[in-house]
Amino acid sequence: MKRTKVAVIGSGNIGTDLMMKVIRLSTSLEMAVLVGIDPASDGLARAERHGVSITADGVDGLIAHPAFADIEIVFDATSAGAHASNAAALAPHGKRLVDLTPAAIGPYVVPPVNLDQHLDAPNVNMVTCGGQATIPVVAAISRITPVPYAEIIASIASRSAGPGTRANIDEFTETTSSAIEAVGGASRGKAIIILNPAEPPLMMRDTVMALIGEADHDAIRESIRTMVEQVAAYVPGYRLKQEIQFRKLEGDEPVHTLTPEGSPVVTHQVTVFLEVEGAAHYLPAYAGNLDIMTSAALRVAESLAARLHIREAV
Repeated sequence: MKRTKVAVIGSGNIGTDLMMKVIRLSTSLEMAVLVGIDPASDGLARAERHGVSITADGVDGLIAHPAFADIEIVFDATSAGAHASNAAALAPHGKRLVDLTPAAIGPYVVPPVNLDQHLDAPNVNMVTCGGQATIPVVAAISRITPVPYAEIIASIASRSAGPGTRANIDEFTETTSSAIEAVGGASRGKAIIILNPAEPPLMMRDTVMALIGEADHDAIRESIRTMVEQVAAYVPGYRLKQEIQFRKLEGDEPVHTLTPEGSPVVTHQVTVFLEVEGAAHYLPAYAGNLDIMTSAALRVAESLAARLHIREAV
């Protein structure tokens, strides 16, 4: 099968790790161009060492590049603000966009939850690293019982958060909270991110807390474990850190302040602890936040490529 040519905009941590995954792991994608704005960036230098064409002139340099006409999928690993202008510049050229920023111009996509619904969208949004790690668990709970409120806490090593991630902290919480509801199925969602400065750096840890009513706890456990296996199929370092916890709420706990009006009666709290170990394609293994984002984007692009080939065959 012919490989689908792709470009990556952004030569920072996320873009460089994604490039390395395309080179090392994908049998259906071909890395055509890495795009940056800093000629001295490590990402562009690494691309050249791997024989990948580069441009340091941003999206304009990509559009002017001789390989641009053959590129079918473009990953954007810049920032929410930059993605808006990049998407506008690329729109007339009919490229499929996979957005790794919190811009959320296109629909949110979390592969094991809703990828099949958005294979024809021109621009898909990968939410955030915290969203990719935790929304599958929220969705696993909500397919068994209503979830009036879900809260996630993503703790990542400070060293793994580059300038783009730091510039997008506000967008991270807003986009992830919104996707917990839109994709995860919670009536209300909240997201918190912690940049942990500990040395040596700690691996990505995520906590999911969901409020539910009376439900089958064994069915919820099984649903979560099945979902964790589905994510681990493309993010091998993704795992439950400890047993899933259920706690019966006391009568005086003010959970009504968290749940929307008209929500089902809340009786229990479900807590799920996750850990994400990175594959160390670019940054060390502690950067699971990088790995889950780029692994999810790779899974989406390979599915988009398969869809494009089916259309060509028809």
